[in-house]
Amino acid sequence: MALRSPGRIQHTDPLRHPEGASPAHLTKRAFTLLALTVLVPGSAQLMAGNRRLGRRALAVTVAAWALLGLAIVVALVNRGAALTAVTHPVLSLVLVAVLTALAIGWAVLFIDTLRLIRVPLLEKRMRPVVVIALVLAMVATSGSLAYAAYLIGVGRSAIGSIFGGGPAIEPVDGRYNFLVMGGDAGEDRVGRRPDSLSVVSVDAESGRTALISIPRNLQNAQFAEGSPMRQVYPEGYNCGNECLINAINTEVNSDHRDLYPGVDDPGAHATMEAVSGTLGLTIQAYVIVDMGGFEQLIDALGGVRVKAGGWVPISGESLDDYGGHAQPKGWIAPGEQRLDGYHALWYGRSREFASDYDRIARQQCIQQAMINQLNPTAVLTKFQDIAEAGTKVVESNISSGQLGSFVDLALKGKGEPVGRMVVGPPDFDASFPTYPDFDAIHAKVDEVIAASSGSADDPKGSASGARTTTTAGGVSGHSGGVGLAAPALIPSLPVAAARAGAVPVPAGPYNEVGPDGVPVTAERLDHLFSTGQNELLTAIVAGNGECTPL
Repeated sequence: MALRSPGRIQHTDPLRHPEGASPAHLTKRAFTLLALTVLVPGSAQLMAGNRRLGRRALAVTVAAWALLGLAIVVALVNRGAALTAVTHPVLSLVLVAVLTALAIGWAVLFIDTLRLIRVPLLEKRMRPVVVIALVLAMVATSGSLAYAAYLIGVGRSAIGSIFGGGPAIEPVDGRYNFLVMGGDAGEDRVGRRPDSLSVVSVDAESGRTALISIPRNLQNAQFAEGSPMRQVYPEGYNCGNECLINAINTEVNSDHRDLYPGVDDPGAHATMEAVSGTLGLTIQAYVIVDMGGFEQLIDALGGVRVKAGGWVPISGESLDDYGGHAQPKGWIAPGEQRLDGYHALWYGRSREFASDYDRIARQQCIQQAMINQLNPTAVLTKFQDIAEAGTKVVESNISSGQLGSFVDLALKGKGEPVGRMVVGPPDFDASFPTYPDFDAIHAKVDEVIAASSGSADDPKGSASGARTTTTAGGVSGHSGGVGLAAPALIPSLPVAAARAGAVPVPAGPYNEVGPDGVPVTAERLDHLFSTGQNELLTAIVAGNGECTPL
């Protein structure tokens, strides 16, 4: 039986009363309390400090672990619901508040644990070690929660700036159909002119996707039933050569806004209706990507990886209204490479010495390359840059409350074959956009949609001849690449005879050796341009729409 001094109580709990303990025991005690605070917040206080605080903290810890477990179960069962919690404007605000409160509470517990450790009682050499360990643990835990709250807050702000607050949309015939417009509002242009029009049609169950591109110069576009613009153009947008489909946006915003009361962007809405009527496909929402700020988004992603199939010029200053340009500022070389924002923008928009359809093919390639790179690691590590770029680049009338389910669909469809169609070459001839056959367009759209419906093992997915091929890195497009396949190299063709008109110069692209047998380099292309050898230059780079996303 231990003897006790009169009037004194001998404490035998070394965690709560470390006075008189050995240095080794004090060190062990310090790291034990620290580990308890990391693993089970509140348990250190319950064992060595304020038990009331410890009980409350433990209750919060148990509740937090239960909520986390529930979230994991929900994510496994219904990933869309979990994504909605992060993207929904109200739910994400609640999540930010909860994470912030937990981060603050955990930090308070770490500070109290530092008090309980009794640093002055430790050996001198162990004092900084324990303090540094505690600070690092607090940053790794409480700091991580705070950073997660910050990222969700940044995303919430970006989503609120980009997406609308309107009602959710329902699938039509089992699909969601979105119009993606590449808006180009340069200083030399009146209004924003969507030079790139693509429909992304997504199967509402499997996420399988079809990309349908519409040339900017399509004439006589048909407005969908119920469109106010049918009052102005009942026979289609047919006011002559000026009535190209990409002019609808500017005309409606300038002259017909009164037809769309309460609509934020009448021009975009009317363009969406024109695409719906033209394709015979109900378009439910639109996304506008500002091409002037597009490079910021690509840079935020860390660039895009593609395999370019031919030389693409970075056009010089525009000299007239007929497509004339000064000396190219540079050339994007063929082969595998990572394009930064500036070069990706030019790769997608350049049509000098090539056709609109080569450009469309390259744009589809860039789009698919971006999708391939949007993995959770890339998004988390570059989230703030992506969010900030997105607010400057993207506008949409998609409901922010439905964004989580669409992200889930995109994840489902990743790696699946992607159907592709162009209202022009290679699906139709080059004159088709000027004299479109809308019955033929509708039939081809039905074919592509049918091939992009269902799951990968669903027989419907291969029921038609739509161009849907897949590689390990994603969609490679038709004929082994997005765009027109290049012909075989003909290095021995006499250029002198070609210039004289005796022998035509076959179209390229010629990536290594030109039709005259001379190696192709950026310097040689510049020389051909500066010396006016445009026929040979055009032949070398023509058909440079071949591209494979990596």
